Parts: sequence; structure tokens; C-alpha cells
Amino acid sequence: MQEVDEKIAVDPDFYQIENDYDPSDFQSETTSLASSIYKGVMDNGRRGPSDEQQFEALEAGAFLMSVLVEEAGQSQVRGVDLYPPPIDWMPPNCILEVDDILQEWTWREKFDLIHMSLMLGSFNATEWETVYRQCYENLEPGGWFEQFEGGCNVLSDDNTLPKDSVLASWGPNILGAAALSGRPVDTLDTMRKEIEKAGFIDLHEKVYRWPIGPWPRDPVLKEAGRLNWHMWKTGMDGYATYLLTKFGLPEPWSIEEVQVFVAKARAEIHNPKYHIYHFSRRIWARRPTEEEAAEIAAKKEKEDLQRDREQDKKQGKKDLSGADKINTSQVTTPGLMKDTPSSEGV
Repeated sequence: MQEVDEKIAVDPDFYQIENDYDPSDFQSETTSLASSIYKGVMDNGRRGPSDEQQFEALEAGAFLMSVLVEEAGQSQVRGVDLYPPPIDWMPPNCILEVDDILQEWTWREKFDLIHMSLMLGSFNATEWETVYRQCYENLEPGGWFEQFEGGCNVLSDDNTLPKDSVLASWGPNILGAAALSGRPVDTLDTMRKEIEKAGFIDLHEKVYRWPIGPWPRDPVLKEAGRLNWHMWKTGMDGYATYLLTKFGLPEPWSIEEVQVFVAKARAEIHNPKYHIYHFSRRIWARRPTEEEAAEIAAKKEKEDLQRDREQDKKQGKKDLSGADKINTSQVTTPGLMKDTPSSEGV
């Protein structure tokens, strides 16, 4: 059953700033965040594939995961990515590895929990099947799998985001281009079916409104909004440049068109009067225990057998029905065939 969180209450004090709106005031909302999370990393320089600005968008997520890992206590945690993580410290119970999860997993021990997040656009349909299968096979029986994904459509519940804004068109443009590329970014909407298809059971689901910016009244959502705002601000250019210059609709965009599009979108997410958010979805499910797996296999075998019997029964009726249909024009009386004119001669 899907659970959806409530609409987000707005912080009325957030607008008590000079001259109605000053970008520096919004920036001050994130100063402590930037100082405590990102400044140390920036002082030491970033390591990344080719685009350091794009990697900056991942630092916020890496920071959050490091906090969660530290809360895990004595549990050993392995973090896996294609590139070295943009951080210089992790809790002692965490091991960070550079690996490709599409390849055969070579860890000797199975896991009690496998978590994936923000993987939208990473794989095509066949690769997603491989990833979910490997997650299933590398969990201990009874172990849990969890996935958290965000959406691309920018929304507002109080109509503060104009319908003709660039942000309102962000989702449709990115979703369309990604679908054309063969690596869709609608994972938010497709992952449940694929997780069930992989064999996971006891599935739970919750949908969240994830604010962009520190406009919510709730302190937790305010902090989440600050973090998300930073990820959007630094990540928009990478997504848009790759997707829209190659797969933009109705035809690939020029780099100049993308730059203007991103500049306008960035300006809009700086506007504190836009109470914007996007949906995110969290799904968690179990690999069956050995006893449950045996019961599931027996039930499937029984259902397959019943289905085969029904198909055989239908086929038998079809064959019998075909045998009963005799063409009377071909029935003749022995000895009178020569006297019977053919239908072609009539």
C-alpha cells in the first residue's frame, strides 16, 4: 500500500527580508550548510571524472549517507560507486569501493541490507533487471532491499510556481530526452514493478514531497530543502547539457539554448516565493526466507500446472470442434461421383 505524506507547511518568517527579495538572504540560509559540509572538501580539491561542478551535486548525498552509516553502529557498511567519492572522511565502520554493479558481484559474504538511492538515468531496462537480480541473489534470505528515488517534475501546491516558468517545463524536457536516450529517469514510477518482478516480497512504499529550498516551516524539511536546493543548483547543468544537446525534443538543442535554459531555471530556484518541491519515493522489501521461497516455488509450480491443464483442455475442445466441421460439398455417394457436377462447373 502506498503512503503519501501531507502537504508541506510554509514558514511565514522566511519572507521577512529587506527589499522583498535579495538573493544574498537566500544564500545565507545555506551558509552554515555549505561551511560544515562542503568547505573542507573544496579546500582539499575535488576528485571527479570530468565535471567537478556535477560532482558537487553528489556531495550532499554522500554527506547524508555518511551520517546514516555512523548511526549504524558496529555494522559493517560497504559503499559502492563508479568514481571515488567526493569526501575525505567516513566512519570507521564503512568501506568505500569503486566498482560497477552491473558486473558480477564478487563479495564473499551476502548482505543483510542493500540500499540504492538516486540512480535514475543510470541504466536501461535490461541493466535494471540485472541490478535487481544481483541485489536479490546477494542478500541473505530474509534480508532487506531498499531504494529511494526522486522525480524530475517541479511542483507547488499553492500555485506559487507559474505554469509558464522554466522550472515547470524542466521535468517534461528532461523526462522526454532521457526516454529517447534509452536510459529513462522515471525510476520513481517504474521501480516497484521491477522490484516485485525480481522476487522481493513484503513490499512497503512511501511517497514524499521533497522541498527545494528552505521555505518549509518544519525544521527537518527546512534542512532537507536546503540540501536539496544545493543538489539541484549544482546538478542541473550536467543533466541538461548531456540530455538536451543529444536527445532534446523536438530536436537536439544547441549548447547556447541549454545554457540559457539552465540559467533561467537556476534563477527561479533562488526565488524564495516559489514553494517548490518534487516527489520522491522510498520502497523497501524482503528477500524471502528459505521456507518462504520453497512455499512460493511450490505455489508457482501448482499454478503453472493448473494453467497448462486449462490450456490443454481449451486446445482439446478446439481440436474436437474442428473435427466436427465437415464440408458437406465434399460428401458423395459411391458410384455417383461422375454424375455429380463440381462447384467450379456450375
